Amino acid sequence: MAGRPSDGTPSASDDEAQPSAPSISDEEWQRFVQEAGRDRSSAPKEPSARARMVTERLRRQEARGELPPGWRTGPAWQEMNGRGTRRRWWAVVGVPLAVVVAVVAVRPSLIPGDPFGTASPVPDTAAASPLPAETAAPTAAPGAADPDTPTVARPFAGSPAERWADGEAGITLPAATPVGTLTKAQVAQALRQTRRLLVDANLDPATLRGERPETAFDVIEPRQKELLDLLTTGLRKPDKKHDPLWMFSRFDPSEMRLAGDVVKTRGRMTFKEGEDASVAVHADYTFVYPLVREGSDEVARTIVRRVLDVRLSDPTRYQVTPGKIVVKHFDQEIGNSACDLYDGYLHPRFDSAEPTGAPPTGPTTDPYDRSKGIPADRRDECRVVSRT
Repeated sequence: MAGRPSDGTPSASDDEAQPSAPSISDEEWQRFVQEAGRDRSSAPKEPSARARMVTERLRRQEARGELPPGWRTGPAWQEMNGRGTRRRWWAVVGVPLAVVVAVVAVRPSLIPGDPFGTASPVPDTAAASPLPAETAAPTAAPGAADPDTPTVARPFAGSPAERWADGEAGITLPAATPVGTLTKAQVAQALRQTRRLLVDANLDPATLRGERPETAFDVIEPRQKELLDLLTTGLRKPDKKHDPLWMFSRFDPSEMRLAGDVVKTRGRMTFKEGEDASVAVHADYTFVYPLVREGSDEVARTIVRRVLDVRLSDPTRYQVTPGKIVVKHFDQEIGNSACDLYDGYLHPRFDSAEPTGAPPTGPTTDPYDRSKGIPADRRDECRVVSRT
């Protein structure tokens, strides 16, 4: 508690020669207590002459047994300066405790277990991250998504498509290689033309608003007059035998519009050597359209899956238009659109509106299930969807 004696402090031999020291007065004791109780956090100081004298007297008295046991830390010290002791206890314990309380008040999540329930939820980054590109048919339908209701701000909530690619980014092309008599460049051209057809028919904003998809018509072999006439008639005067929805995705702009500017896309494109010195390209893609009606913020989704087989032949061996593709086969599967309605537009069902068209009668299917092909015997069925 007091500093060590300086070199000038009397030695033990001097103590034996001197007479017994008189007892310490109350005034001297109080001064000692005050001197010893100074802030210990300050830098050490050389003891004063009075402090050295008092300390030496106490040391001698303790050696002769004149002081009670435990006088340095015992009850006598606490009783005589109890208020000072409490103050020193608060300086040692209370200040750090106050710092801890202040830090916890600002960041309560530092307490293990979050007893106040204030910690922010850990985001599910795996659920939010985009899926890798599809390179082969999946083995099963995608798992259940979160049960959230779609909104204009988040139109794909509650849908597996929330992790799909946006629009054209979902139509990736495989690396081209030579096929038969066709060069790598010719195969790459066939892939690009197939992609242009898919984009213009299913993603172009003008096509979705019901306008004529000029690019799609431009890439198709002009010698395919029967197909081109069918599609042209369907756009001009749609009916059951001339339905533009067989090839194009269209919505009536007077009734609804896209919720945002994103259409989700997932699928794959492959190629192989085809007949008649050609490259055969196979495309299988699903498009998810979020829509809102005029004057409403309710979001409904329509899901369209399209399977397309095209061919590009060697122009040096066959009479074809260089760079144009021949559409050999096309098929579609539509989820959440009015049945038996042939006006050339898709009509999703909104919970807040009366349904249009006939009710679906076919078996319940999952429109997100890409693990199976489109059954040929169900192409004319209007099926119930398990989710949108």
